[in-house]
Amino acid sequence: MNRIRQVRRLWETVRHLKPIQIYGRIGYRLRRPRAANAVAVRRRDASGHWAETFAGPPSLVGPTEFLLLNEVRQLDPGGWDDASVPRLWRYNLHYFSDLTAIDNALRADWHQSLLRRWVAENAPGVGTGWEPYPTSLRIVNWIKWALTGHALDADVEASLAIQLDWLTRRLEHHLLGNHLFSNAKALVYGGLYFEGPDADRWLRIGLGILRRELAEQVLPDGGHFERSPMYHALAIEDVLDLINIDQAFADRAGLAAQLRPTAQRMLRWLQSMSHPDGEIGFFNDAAFGIAPSLDALSAYATRLGLTLPRAEAAPLVHLRDSGYLRVSFGDCVALIDVAPVGPDYQPGHAHADTLSFELSVAGRRVFVNSGTSEYGLSPERLRQRGTAAHNTLIVGALNSSDVWSGFRVGRRAHPTGMTLHQEADLVRVACSHDGYQPTLGLIHTRTWTFTPGRLVIQDQLSRSGPTSEARFHLHPDIAAIAPELLPLASGKTMHVSTTGADAMTLAASTWHPRFGQSIPSKVLAVQISGGTATTTFAW
Repeated sequence: MNRIRQVRRLWETVRHLKPIQIYGRIGYRLRRPRAANAVAVRRRDASGHWAETFAGPPSLVGPTEFLLLNEVRQLDPGGWDDASVPRLWRYNLHYFSDLTAIDNALRADWHQSLLRRWVAENAPGVGTGWEPYPTSLRIVNWIKWALTGHALDADVEASLAIQLDWLTRRLEHHLLGNHLFSNAKALVYGGLYFEGPDADRWLRIGLGILRRELAEQVLPDGGHFERSPMYHALAIEDVLDLINIDQAFADRAGLAAQLRPTAQRMLRWLQSMSHPDGEIGFFNDAAFGIAPSLDALSAYATRLGLTLPRAEAAPLVHLRDSGYLRVSFGDCVALIDVAPVGPDYQPGHAHADTLSFELSVAGRRVFVNSGTSEYGLSPERLRQRGTAAHNTLIVGALNSSDVWSGFRVGRRAHPTGMTLHQEADLVRVACSHDGYQPTLGLIHTRTWTFTPGRLVIQDQLSRSGPTSEARFHLHPDIAAIAPELLPLASGKTMHVSTTGADAMTLAASTWHPRFGQSIPSKVLAVQISGGTATTTFAW
């Protein structure tokens, strides 16, 4: 039976893949192209305007000391590809993100030394640093640094051209999604920064991919198709960066005019999926400190001459294509997930969070989903992706979608039958999902009813089944000692009551607002053995 389950899981995982992912993966593993020794290009004159880009927090805290993913490590001799260091940390090391960080000019001498060292110690085509994704991000950061007025040594600029040529042979068609988009962005950057036949080829390949991927990855409502607010914010930065590089080279690629409306739609989506504190909601893989904030992206867009979209003032905003809702009612803001897990062929950043939600009251977060503190194959990574780490209903010990390994999804929950009802003093949202149907024969339906100072949540199963539990994860600022009475960080008090439930308890949990960070918190758990239970939150 275990083998049958494994085969079924594998089938549910791979049956959605596009053919290019299958033969692309085979080709990627079997084909080992050689990197060129040199590429005959020269730097192009930038005749347009280069705007100041987004500047993140510094990651270089000493000449060879890095703070990445909340972990400080020294770059020892030969340490660019130390197998004892987590792979994600090594990826970030090779990005060179400090080149564009806050006060980067103060560290210019360190940067020059590290650039030379990277070229000397990373043989073309060998090691983590030459994998397509870190190569793509590094190319962009090196070019941004050069366009800001820093001089690339001849050896460094020659390596940059070799990296671009190499990237054309290692495009991530087997992954698609944000990886392939980043590959294309790097090729556009290189194709504009350099000139010559090879540079023209890079630009042509990059633009071809971008135009295809933009049409698919940015949904009509402005949301990114992977349904992660964090990756959505990164995608906005990508689009703004592309506008910037095109304007710097006098609209040579013809991208700026095309991408301006796209950037505005994406900013409007991010406005809707941010809490009153200005930061993103945690749905699917999401954490602070990886992507620029809404304010930072808005400031960048303004520097590029974009008109910022007005924030939606309506009590109910339905992001129909991506599958999220924002309810702004009185002093509360709720973000509600009625979305599919992501694109069927690439749900790698999906969590089993269908029909989860987050809530802020009086400008402060109250209910929060797990967040993301790590990638990889650990049990903790799997736990953070699971249903129990989110504000929704878990039946038995089963996840609503079968998340497994680090980035895999087998059986998927599909939201169905959503209804919306709005009156002057009431907003009601109802939706079902079939994630438990194949295994348990159950449909979960959740209804959120908002009235002034009150949220009522009804969870209903289509028939009796295993014991279920509605989980409501509290922000760490809420020092609750009893499940019925929650002292909110805003100074208000939230009263909690249930009907149809067996018990309501308060248990220890953790929240993961940044990579490498786990903060103790508490979770309110409502145990249900019957088919329906209602939980009321009044403040």
